Parts: sequence; C-alpha cells; structure tokens
Amino acid sequence: MDLSEIPTSTIEQIAMMEGILIAAATGGSPDNHIYEHLRREFMADPTIRDLLPQFVRTYRNLNAFWPFIKHEAGTYAERRQIISGAFTPLMDHLEGRNAAPGDKVASDALETFDVDGVHAVWTKAITRRNTDPEGAITVARTLLETVTKRILDKSGEAYSDKDDLPKLYASAARILNLAPNQHTEEPIKAILGGAMNLVNGIGTLRNRLSDSHGRGGKLPVRPSPRHASLAVNTAGAIATFLVETFLERQGR
Repeated sequence: MDLSEIPTSTIEQIAMMEGILIAAATGGSPDNHIYEHLRREFMADPTIRDLLPQFVRTYRNLNAFWPFIKHEAGTYAERRQIISGAFTPLMDHLEGRNAAPGDKVASDALETFDVDGVHAVWTKAITRRNTDPEGAITVARTLLETVTKRILDKSGEAYSDKDDLPKLYASAARILNLAPNQHTEEPIKAILGGAMNLVNGIGTLRNRLSDSHGRGGKLPVRPSPRHASLAVNTAGAIATFLVETFLERQGR
C-alpha cells in the first residue's frame, strides 16, 4: 500500500490506523509506513491528538508497539478488544455521538480563542462525559482555569500558581466587567452572581467527585455521566461567555 491509497476522510483514516494496529497485534501484515504517516498527521492535529489511544501517542512505529500489546494480552481476541476499545472515544467524537446541543457553539468560540490550549481541553472534556465521568469533571475545572488564565495573560494581569479557580475567575470577571458589583441592574447582577456560584460549584464538585484527589476513609458517591454532563456543559457555557466577552471587548 502507498500513501495514495489513504482515504481522505478523517474517520476512515482513523479506522485504517485501527486496522493496521489490529493486524500488527494478530499476526497479520501491517503497513508500518502508513501507520507512521497517519500518526504524524494525527499528532499534528490538537483535537485528534488528545483523543488518540495512549499507545498511539507513545509508540512511533509498529516495532515499538508490538512488545506493548504482546505483554497486555495473550490472545488475538483480547488484543482486538483492547485496540478497538481504545479507539472508541475518538470514533464516537468524530461520529458526533453523545453530543449535547451547546457543544458546537462552545467549540466554535473556544477554537477561535485558542485551538491548541483551550479548545483541546474542551474536546477532551466532552469526549469523557459518558465514558469517564470522574476524568470529565476534572477536565471541566481545567477548562475554566485555562480560559481564565489565558484571559489574564492576554490582559497583562498577574496571578499566582497558588490562586484557586474562584480567585482566577473573579480576576477575569473584573477585567471583563462581569463582576456583579460592577453593575447596578438587578437582573444583570443576579445572572453574573449565578455564574460565579456555578464556577464555585464546579470546583466543589470536582474536589468531591472527581479523580483529582486520593480518597481515604469512606468512599464518596461515584460520579455518573449526568454529573459529568452537568459539570462539563456548565463549564463550557461559562467558558464561552468569557471568551465571547473578551473577544468583543478586543474588537472594540
């Protein structure tokens, strides 16, 4: 096979890479040249890169991949299952499964703002909502931290690595004239105060239900996909609001 036989659509290219890896793991005739080419292309795309299986990001060629999959499972069936399962989140994302109505709005705004940083974090968050609720909640907070820090950086505002999310958000809100005490109209103050409460709530949810801290003593309630959706969708809405406000003020 040569490079001219690679399909043009991303989802078909992902399927081709999955097939090459399965062939490499099950005694087939894989094409290392094609694998290396596809891997380079995918690793250059921030959205795809963050959703690739860990072993694809780690192993640059099939010779390096073989010892890994050989150690992971002894049978061909088990190896197929490991590889296919690892590609599922990326395939689901490309096929638009488990998408929420506001995903595209947030994606468009965040991609415009920072494709390599903010948008990559958002993509990771929405992908994990249903398959990894704990991880999704962690990434939801990371999204807000990343957005607020980017805004503070672009505005020349200093902050400390020790600043928690509520403090970062308060600083960004003040710069953008989104702090409740910067307004006199009660409906506006209520909305902006509600946004601040939601940010604080995401931090609390993350601390209690996510995988960001080791657990001791009695185990807390494990988060479900609905908890993750609440955290991710809320974080996406607030992040979009911050970004759109920042870009509008810059346009002025």
